[in-house]
Amino acid sequence: RWRPLWWNIWTISKKIKSLVWPKPTDKLKTVTKSFYITTTLPYVNAEPHLGHAMEIIRTDVIARWKKLQGYEVFFNTGTDEHGLKIYQKAFDFGESPQQFVDRYVEKFKNLKDILGLSNDLNFIRTTDAHHIKAAQEFWKICAQHDYIYKKPYKLKYCVGCELERTDIDIENGRCFIHQNIDLVIIEEENYFFKFSEFQKPLLALYEQRPDFVVPAERFKEIKLFVARGLQDFSISRLKEKMPWGIAVPNDSEHVMYVWFDALVNYISAIGWPFDKAQGKPDLFEKFWVNGTPTQYCGKDNLRQQSAMWQAMLMAAGLPNSKQIVIDGFITAGDGKKMSKSLGNVVSPVEIVKEYGTDALRYFVARELHPFEDSSFTMERFKEAYNANLANGLGNLVSRILKMGEQNSVTCNIKLVTSDRNKKNKERQYQEAIEKYDLKVAMDFVWEKIQAADKKIQETQPFKLVKTEPEKARAIIAELLGELYYISELLSPFIPETAEKILDLIKTGQTPTTPLFPRK
Repeated sequence: RWRPLWWNIWTISKKIKSLVWPKPTDKLKTVTKSFYITTTLPYVNAEPHLGHAMEIIRTDVIARWKKLQGYEVFFNTGTDEHGLKIYQKAFDFGESPQQFVDRYVEKFKNLKDILGLSNDLNFIRTTDAHHIKAAQEFWKICAQHDYIYKKPYKLKYCVGCELERTDIDIENGRCFIHQNIDLVIIEEENYFFKFSEFQKPLLALYEQRPDFVVPAERFKEIKLFVARGLQDFSISRLKEKMPWGIAVPNDSEHVMYVWFDALVNYISAIGWPFDKAQGKPDLFEKFWVNGTPTQYCGKDNLRQQSAMWQAMLMAAGLPNSKQIVIDGFITAGDGKKMSKSLGNVVSPVEIVKEYGTDALRYFVARELHPFEDSSFTMERFKEAYNANLANGLGNLVSRILKMGEQNSVTCNIKLVTSDRNKKNKERQYQEAIEKYDLKVAMDFVWEKIQAADKKIQETQPFKLVKTEPEKARAIIAELLGELYYISELLSPFIPETAEKILDLIKTGQTPTTPLFPRK
C-alpha cells in the first residue's frame, strides 16, 4: 500500500530504535545461571541408613553452595520403588508392593527435616504417575530409534544389586558386593538395550569431557570398562515372574527392568517430556539442556550412571549429563561395606537424636573421605564431635561472643564482607567445593577456627582489657569479624549452626546454651 514519505521514515526509525534501545522491561531481564544436581534414588526396602545420609548431605552442600554463587538450583532426590527386591520384601511383610512402598517412602521423605536439607528439595517417586508415563515414553523413543530388541537368554542375577552379574563380578559364586545373597538364575525371553553400539560414542564423550567423572580414578575405571567392549543388557522382566514394575509399552507380558525405569527419573523430575507440550515451564530445557546436570552416586553405581545412563540418553537423542561424582562406601569397624543386606547399618536418625543434625553433617563433610571408602564407628564419631565441635567451634564461639558482650564490642559486618571480597581469601575453599572435595574445604574453615583460637591465646584480650582497653577492644572486634567470616564459610555445610552464630553476632549476645554440648 502507498504511504506518505513521513510515514515510511517514522516506521523505519521506530524499528531502528527498538534494536538500539531496548524496551524498559528488557533491561530488567537478567540471565540466570542454572544448576541441576541429583542423588541416586535409594530402594525403599528398609530404613534409611548412613550411606543414604552421606550422599544426600553432600549433594545438599553443593546445592547450597551453588545458590550462594548466584545459580538457580534444582536439587532432586527420591525413592526407587520397583524391582524384585521390593516385590519379595513386601510379601515378607504380608503387604502388596504398593502398600509396602507407601509406608516406607515416608521414612525417606522425613530425611529432609532430619538432615537439614534445602527447603526447595524435589522428591520424586518412581511410582509417580508422571514418572511412569515418562519412562514409557523414553522406552518408545529408544525403540523407534532401533535400540531395543527382544531375545531369549539366561543370566546370573543379583537381587541385592538388581543387576546382571558376569564372571568378572562374581566371587565365591556370589556377587562381589552382596556376598550374603545367592545369585538367581533367570532364563526367559526379554527385551534388550543395544549397549554394544555405544562404545565409540561413550569413549568420545569421555575424551571431550576430561572431568566427566570425579574422582579421576573412577573415571579411569569406567573408561577401561567401556574400552574392553560392551554387551547389550536386559531391560525387561516377564510380568508373570515379576509383576512389580512399569508396563512395557505395547507388550502386556513384560515390565521394565528396574534400572531402565529408575534412571529416567533424572529427567522426568524436571518435566521431560510432557511439561513443555502442556504449556508448563520448560525445566528440562533450563536445567538439563542449558544447565549443568550433575549426579552423585556410590561407586557401585559407576557403570549405571556414567555408561549405561549416558548410552540411554544418546539412544533417545538427549544431551548427556555434565558430571558424575562418585562416593566411596561407608565401612563398619570390621572394614565391611555398610549396607542393609549385610545388616550392619547405622541409623542417621539415631545419631541426629543424640548429637543433632549439624553434627552429622559436619562428620560427613569433613571426617569421611569425599571419594574413597571411610570407616565409621560411634567411638570415632563421638571423638570428632567433642574435639572439633564441642571443644573447637562451640568453645570458640562462646569465648569470642562473651568477650564482645562484656566489653560492648560489636562486629562491623560491612567491613568484614568488603575485606573478604577484596582479598579473596577463600579461593582454596571455593576451588575445593567446585571439585567436590568437601573435606579440603572444611579443613580450610577449621584452619580459620584454630587461627582465631591461637590469636586469643597469644593476645589474651580478656586480660589486656584491664591495662590497654582500646587495644583489647580492637582485637575483640577483629575476632568477631573472623567469627562472622567463619560462619559464612560454614553455611553450606552446617547451615543451622551458621545461622545461629550469625544471629548471635548481629545481636551481640552470648549463647545461653552450648552450640555443641560435650558428650
